Amino acid sequence: MEVLRVENLAKHFPILGGVLQRTVGYVYAVNDVSFKVEEGETHGLVGESGSGKTTVGRMIVRLIDPTSGKIIFDGEDVTKIKGNKLKEYRRKVQMVFQDPYASMNPRMTVKDMLFEVMKIHGISRGSEYERAVELMERVGMSEEHLYRYPHELSGGQRQRVVIARALSVNPKFIVLDEPTASLDVSVQAQVLDLLKELQDKYRYSYLLITHNLSIIKYISRRTTVIYRGCWVETAETQDLFSDMQHPYTQALISAVPIPDPTVKRNKIILKGEPPNPVEPVKGCPFSDRCPYVMDICREKVPPTTDVGKGHLVRCWLKK
Repeated sequence: MEVLRVENLAKHFPILGGVLQRTVGYVYAVNDVSFKVEEGETHGLVGESGSGKTTVGRMIVRLIDPTSGKIIFDGEDVTKIKGNKLKEYRRKVQMVFQDPYASMNPRMTVKDMLFEVMKIHGISRGSEYERAVELMERVGMSEEHLYRYPHELSGGQRQRVVIARALSVNPKFIVLDEPTASLDVSVQAQVLDLLKELQDKYRYSYLLITHNLSIIKYISRRTTVIYRGCWVETAETQDLFSDMQHPYTQALISAVPIPDPTVKRNKIILKGEPPNPVEPVKGCPFSDRCPYVMDICREKVPPTTDVGKGHLVRCWLKK
């Protein structure tokens, strides 16, 4: 069953200038992103730095409002809801941020942080402590960690606390923004295994935002690739890795390190620099760096082509 659908989502941040601080232009952070997430699945969102991944996640949890497009959650468009309806939506849709320390209050203990969230959303009134202990155990920590401050925890422990805080309000959907980026490799594996275990047991749905394709291959069922704020390819993760269709996806996957030094891979080195986000997208967003670019690529947006089994790509080469 479909939990979340994003349709043609866009976010343009105004650039203010002059004495009167008038809008003199826009940063086109997200231009056209569409995908859907099924109940109990992990959907990956990948792309290089600056491609708009985190902005998409923040729009989904309504930390920022989209410029255009739709965010449909449980069949309802939530892009314009306010008041109590927005509060209820935020209880159902939580976010785990990239830097766990930056998302924690250094003056509050773990217990106080969990209590604050539960109080705001009216969860477990009268039994907050028992629930806090249960949450600690659920993420592989103990009761004694409730009395520690963020600086007294390791990076992996902080990330587990942030996950516990997200789970404290019984969410249905969780946005994971680079949840292992600041962790050691061994701790990354522990956190990923924890997320998979929680998903299997409680049927959480995840949107996993990352540039680490190895993590995507390990945990995601479907994956959407975005470039310059536009989606270019989406497919079952295994199909994406075995039969990548878009030139940008091919370049991304060719750069994934292989642990065997005897295996050779022809890396695709993209020429040029990513385009200026202040300039609006015209035609294919990848046309400035694509080795197979044609005249039509610079003039018109590529149509969506289904190459089989729900594998969608936007490229004039596949038309």
